[in-house]
Amino acid sequence: MSQVTVEKDGHVLLIGVNRPDKRNAWTLQVIDEVAAAYDRLAADDDARVGVVFGHGEHFSAGLDLAEVLPAMQAGGPDVLSGRSLHDPFGLWGPPVPKPIVLAVQGIAFTLSIELALASDVVVAADDVRFRQLEVGRGIIPFGGATLRAPAQLGWGNAMRWILTGEELGAAEAHRIGLVQEVVPAGQQLARAVELARLIARQAPLGVQGTLANARIACRDEQAAREHLAGLLPPLLVSEDAAEGVLSFLERREARFTGR
Repeated sequence: MSQVTVEKDGHVLLIGVNRPDKRNAWTLQVIDEVAAAYDRLAADDDARVGVVFGHGEHFSAGLDLAEVLPAMQAGGPDVLSGRSLHDPFGLWGPPVPKPIVLAVQGIAFTLSIELALASDVVVAADDVRFRQLEVGRGIIPFGGATLRAPAQLGWGNAMRWILTGEELGAAEAHRIGLVQEVVPAGQQLARAVELARLIARQAPLGVQGTLANARIACRDEQAAREHLAGLLPPLLVSEDAAEGVLSFLERREARFTGR
């Protein structure tokens, strides 16, 4: 039985972890099914943005350690990336080349923070409870928190929460930049879908090019400049670029095709 729902809504692919009775703890099956959904998002030209959420009251209590930890001990930490091409955490395998909007609520522990750091926009319910628990369990975060949190949130903001294992709420998560918007509980998914649809209305080649260049810039500014120099010329002569200019002149919303 599937543990992840996948539904196409226009140009948006909705990916929902569906184990509410287990607080959406991620099993090996969940990891594989989310990764497969990311592959579907990457391969489907008509799917322009992904929205990831958790069914029920909580986003996720983290990994189902009883199942995942033995697999990790046997196969290494890249078990977290799943068996598909695209790694939802973008750490042990390549990230999906299209934007991901994350909607979080209730308990959002461990991997939830790392998935937020790997996503592009995060919408949080005002009842969200983030916590990076690994140091209290004798291990360390292995889904990207140690790599991304210091760079994205600032050293002190990252270490304050990663090293103490304490809980942080929506207001603090917003202050340090872990989430981009806070909404009343129950509205997080609708707002995430609204933002995804707004992104999906933009030129797909422009969105994907922007995302790719920004990701490179986070690692190497010079490499990003070189990537940008090669990326821009074909975009300037694309059908979408022509449509963008024409829609501006005709004072109407652009109709982009991704060509």
